[in-house]
Amino acid sequence: MAETAALRKLALLHSPSERASKTARALAETLDIVPIEEADTLIALGGDGTMLDALHAMLDGGRKLPVFGMNLGTVGFLMNRNLGVAGLAERIARAKPMTVRPLAMNAVTQDGISHTSYALNEVSLLRETRQTAKVEIAVNGKVRIPELAGDGVLLATPMGSTAYNLSANGPILPLDSHMLALTPISPFRPRRWPGAILPESSRVTFRVREPDKRPVAVVADQKEVRDIAEVHVEIASEIAMTLLFDPGHALDERIVAEQFVH
Repeated sequence: MAETAALRKLALLHSPSERASKTARALAETLDIVPIEEADTLIALGGDGTMLDALHAMLDGGRKLPVFGMNLGTVGFLMNRNLGVAGLAERIARAKPMTVRPLAMNAVTQDGISHTSYALNEVSLLRETRQTAKVEIAVNGKVRIPELAGDGVLLATPMGSTAYNLSANGPILPLDSHMLALTPISPFRPRRWPGAILPESSRVTFRVREPDKRPVAVVADQKEVRDIAEVHVEIASEIAMTLLFDPGHALDERIVAEQFVH
């Protein structure tokens, strides 16, 4: 039997846009909204950035609640359609859960300081100056690309495969593929290397070559670390995040549909 709306304790998070703020006020008048500490489900109003902010807040130590997003932003790939306030509690009660797991990144800077972070979309290495970046790439301890020269390289989850990865001509990954996309960014050498699709159990290590001349930064979703020496990335298999989608509008269907958009 489907869970009734009355059993849900709903918290609300929204972007600062006028549209999202107006909808949030209307929801607060319609539903019994509780503080996030008391909730079992979170409503996120905005675009994909709002959803990522909500998920990262939970990754950073907050309670890991299922999140139902409603698109009041631009792209809204991670969000459900905006069908208005009426009936939203019932939509949430009928929503289908989808589990996503983040990438865990450990980056070591040139001065030996270690930084850890999580990425739900991708971890990307990017040149800091006009000089081409040169990066060694190893998978599970074995060097696969001794020197990739270009603007950089990224490792994307299936959820993130339609974001920066797609813009860099990387492959779209079905959500249930249990794979990762390793994609070069404007590669110069090897010139025709298209990237690789790796099992999600892979541990990928990037080492920066000629760092004094060719400094490189790493970005885990929204967190940047500059002047890196090496970066280790793998799936954080112990962490599960739950997104809620209207039936028929789950993220795996959107990933399939995105491949037919022109």
